[in-house]
Amino acid sequence: MADSEIEDPGHRHRHREDAPMSDRDGTGTAEPPKASEDRQRREAEAKREQSRRAARPWVRLAMVVILVALIAGGIWYWLATKNLETTDDAYTDGRAIAIASHVTGTVISLDVNDNQFVHAGQPLIHIDPRDYQAAVQQAQGQLDAAEGQLAGSRQAFAIAKVNFPARLEQAQAQLQEAQANLFKAETDYRRQTSLPRGATTGQDIDYAKAALKTAEAQVASAQAAVLQATPVQPNIQQSGAFVNQLSGALEQARGALAQAELNLYWCVVRAPQDGWITKRNVEQGNYVQQGNQIFTIVTPEIWVTANFKETQLNRMRPGQRVTISVDAYPSLKLEGHVDSIQLGSGSKFTAFPPENATGNFVKIVQRVPVKIDIDSGLDPNLPLPLGISVVPTVHLK
Repeated sequence: MADSEIEDPGHRHRHREDAPMSDRDGTGTAEPPKASEDRQRREAEAKREQSRRAARPWVRLAMVVILVALIAGGIWYWLATKNLETTDDAYTDGRAIAIASHVTGTVISLDVNDNQFVHAGQPLIHIDPRDYQAAVQQAQGQLDAAEGQLAGSRQAFAIAKVNFPARLEQAQAQLQEAQANLFKAETDYRRQTSLPRGATTGQDIDYAKAALKTAEAQVASAQAAVLQATPVQPNIQQSGAFVNQLSGALEQARGALAQAELNLYWCVVRAPQDGWITKRNVEQGNYVQQGNQIFTIVTPEIWVTANFKETQLNRMRPGQRVTISVDAYPSLKLEGHVDSIQLGSGSKFTAFPPENATGNFVKIVQRVPVKIDIDSGLDPNLPLPLGISVVPTVHLK
């Protein structure tokens, strides 16, 4: 009993020292674990709420700043773009000249290559000229013959002006002579027939009668000759008409010679303008046909065709400045101006334009091509092919 009484106080003393302080309340009673966790959770939530309340003014200030920045940015963007109209439906444009041969023949020389720059008048191909040289010589011979015929007809016309009046005078003189002979023959015949039988003979009467008949025939022949020679002016005009006919033949011969010389000249196909050779469709030795396309020349003049919406044209006018960016060359910045606005939408000039008067109508915003000339910014080392995409921005003020 003494030993147990000695050990118990120490045991109780150690147990009381080992008990955690958190398990004791003010009354000395231990707190349950769940209640302690709830208390800690409430304390943490209170701290977080206090932190939120402390940060809430700054959040509100940040939101106000962001809202003001967005409004300011919107106002700035509206002010910066209200006088601008842009479209990505735009491309480079220019003149592509189709080159065709005027004559038919074999290509004996090809003088240019693909994408080569050529100058106006520069030979592109040579066609075999021998057939056309022979045609020139033949046309020259026909011209010489026509000139000789015309010279002869002109001489004949000059002679006709003299001969036809002279023939009329000669015929009239012969008629007068024949009439005089007829008068003599009639007088002789009357004399013979009026004489007594003993004063003349039957033979003399017959001679006189024959002479009368001959004189009458001569008068008739002379009258016919006068009648034939009377239309002096018509005969002269006929000679003049023949001269005109041969003059026309001469002009035809000259035209044939000129055509033959042109065909010979066209055996050399030359560049009509400066530009680049594209779409070459011929090789040396090919037989080319008249009118068949063999080259296309793209001229140096380049502009932009921009298809703006019809709602973008209200303030757009010719002469307004345009800035142009090129998709192929992002570093290239071009400057230009509005040249003109096409008088018709793109759909109006299609192969099958819309017929809005028939069927159900659906309104579609149309696009109108606008031509923009390039004023500056082109780089000779960066060629602009036709049809590449660009983005023009028109400054409306």
